[in-house]
Amino acid sequence: MTKLSHFDASGQAHMVDIANKDETKRTAIATGSITMSAEAFQLLEFNASRKGDVLGIARIAAIQGTKITANLIPLCHPLALTHVHVDFVKDEENHCLSIIVTTETVGKTGVEMEALSGVSAGLLTVYDMLKAIEKNMVISNIHLIQKKGGKSGEFNF
Repeated sequence: MTKLSHFDASGQAHMVDIANKDETKRTAIATGSITMSAEAFQLLEFNASRKGDVLGIARIAAIQGTKITANLIPLCHPLALTHVHVDFVKDEENHCLSIIVTTETVGKTGVEMEALSGVSAGLLTVYDMLKAIEKNMVISNIHLIQKKGGKSGEFNF
């Protein structure tokens, strides 16, 4: 059975000691989606929300979400991100918007949590900006697509 690194020998939660780890380039890509009504999707599609540019604000929220991950997730190390990229994919047929967040750093620990936090913040922002039209939007399928770098190597979903 694999030992969980965020627990010490007595079973107490702790921040992992990364002092002796090598600095490497680390990247992570995460995604998630929000499904909505045709009316809400149309407002998104034509940038017609009364609150403004939904995707522009969601992009900024996703970037901000990556930068504050250590404040949200108690045992995450604060990281100096070297790059964050945010993409959106619109699925008109299913009234679904997907967000893809890529995070990069050169450091001693990975950036998976930062990518996942960015996805979550971006999707929550879309919900917030469109909730006046629809409150039953569904945020789903948030997951890591890929990670590279570090001792554990590459992961692909």
